[in-house]
Amino acid sequence: MNPDFSPSLAVERVRHEIRVRRLQVQRIDTVSPHFLRIRFAGDALRDFVSASFDDHAKLMLPARPGVPLVLPQPGPDGLSLPPGAEKPVMRDYTPRQFDRAAGTLDIEFVLHGDGVASRWAEAAKPGDEVGLGGPRGSFVVPTGFDWHLLVGDESALPAIARRLEELPETAQAITVIETADAGDRRAFTSRARVQTHWVDTGPTDALARAVAALKLPVGEGFAWAGGEAASIAAVREVLVGAHGLHKSRVRASAYWKRGSVGHHETLGG
Repeated sequence: MNPDFSPSLAVERVRHEIRVRRLQVQRIDTVSPHFLRIRFAGDALRDFVSASFDDHAKLMLPARPGVPLVLPQPGPDGLSLPPGAEKPVMRDYTPRQFDRAAGTLDIEFVLHGDGVASRWAEAAKPGDEVGLGGPRGSFVVPTGFDWHLLVGDESALPAIARRLEELPETAQAITVIETADAGDRRAFTSRARVQTHWVDTGPTDALARAVAALKLPVGEGFAWAGGEAASIAAVREVLVGAHGLHKSRVRASAYWKRGSVGHHETLGG
């Protein structure tokens, strides 16, 4: 399928000034059995920008439990720490909701039990400090497509939920989401017409097979996918190969990779 390169459907890449902010936990809410939503606050958020639903900001945690949080600062050679300071633990997270007037930022955490950030979130309490870097840039997908396909595993749920909240009433959205626990399946808030397909966690190609079985709507669409690297690579192959979507109409991101720590990459350019 040849893409329509009309200005109204052009994807925009936006760069942002690199900033590192010190924030405090303000509130913690349980979303589902394996999800916490943590609200952060701080004066440093006054000029925070997150222009896209799949932005990722760098969350910075103390290097070890009980030690002070020392944050890197931008310099001529990039971010740098004071001499002798321990590097904070850094992980990428989706800015779930930003309220400029209130000066708060919400981030959702998947509680998978075996990660530094997951353990931190489970033990977090109001007043705890974190650092936040970025986002460095945004990949802004117009909402004016005839349809939007959103695919992912649990790690992509915050981005998918944010996107559905942003879509107008004229939009049509299809979601295909893989979860290990049915308790983490949620009702979404959206003005758009939304069709949701839940997939049980299974083989690496479980999401790809579910996407291959879809009959995509007519018209101009955009497909977004996020999750485990091998799984999302298989999804992208189905979208471009079996469904014939032009690669410019597909955005696929590896949010994590089995056997790796802190992995994040865009697949297929």
